[in-house]
Amino acid sequence: MASKTAQRTVRAALTATAVSVLLGVTLPLPPAVADPDASEALRKYLDLSHEAEALNEEHLRAQESLSNAQGSLDQANRDLTTAQQAQDALRGQVDLLTEASFEGARFSQLSALLVSDSQQDFLNRMSALGVLAGDNAEALDGLGKAVDLANDAARRAGEAADAANKAIAEIDQRKAALDEQITEAREAYRSLSPAQRAALNNAGDMSAIPVPSGQAGQALAFALAQRGKDYVFGSNGPNTWDCSSLMQAAYRSAGIAIPRTTYSQALIGRSVSRNEVKAGDLIIYYTGQTHVAMAIDGLRAVHASTEGVPVKVQDIESIGPVNVIRRVVG
Repeated sequence: MASKTAQRTVRAALTATAVSVLLGVTLPLPPAVADPDASEALRKYLDLSHEAEALNEEHLRAQESLSNAQGSLDQANRDLTTAQQAQDALRGQVDLLTEASFEGARFSQLSALLVSDSQQDFLNRMSALGVLAGDNAEALDGLGKAVDLANDAARRAGEAADAANKAIAEIDQRKAALDEQITEAREAYRSLSPAQRAALNNAGDMSAIPVPSGQAGQALAFALAQRGKDYVFGSNGPNTWDCSSLMQAAYRSAGIAIPRTTYSQALIGRSVSRNEVKAGDLIIYYTGQTHVAMAIDGLRAVHASTEGVPVKVQDIESIGPVNVIRRVVG
């Protein structure tokens, strides 16, 4: 019995140490008997929060897909309207030419010769015949092309509508999963001890940190100025943030537009290696690319971590497993 108790105490101490590294704070250890339960509650909260953050980014990506699908649908509908207008105009021209033919405007070379008063009159009538025939052929050809364009635009509009509807359905699913996960994470947070919640709420290093000149430095200065502000899933600032919205707003303050989600932020700029990291680089974490931080230097980064933890500075490695590092400027 004593041996098992000792093993639990050791595991609890190791868990608390790992969590301390992850959060960048020193968590007070409760009495040995309570260690396993306390550490398990904290681990559960962190796991649920990480899963909620991943679902939050997936939800944002679904919204991004809907926006793109809606843009394609709007363009396809504009193209369809233009094609239909061209089709209507050409159809009217063809109808006029057809009507003129029925009224006798389109006659043969022989009839032109028979009714002509002179050689010049004959040539004039033959020229008119050529113009009429050419106009009719051109109008018919244009009408065929307009019909094809209208049909193609209608097809693309239908495909865009299907894509938009699919994106809407995906958003509904992602939102339901996200809401459920957030609820679980918040319940887990409420189960933590006051000391654990206080440790999570520690804003860490709030001292003045120098930044380099240029746009990357401006973005970093903005991110550092947000230290101490709360994390809220899906928030876009200015008083609360999630990880990717903080990065987007930071670079927007420097005059650079970057995407909203971690997945898209993992594709911008150019890739740099871990030993090349410098101020302003975006560090994307986890295999699913579900978290992002901004490098301060080769050792530290600032990020919005998760609910219950304010925007703060941490060691780059302590935040999580690095997936890719992107340099937005330079």
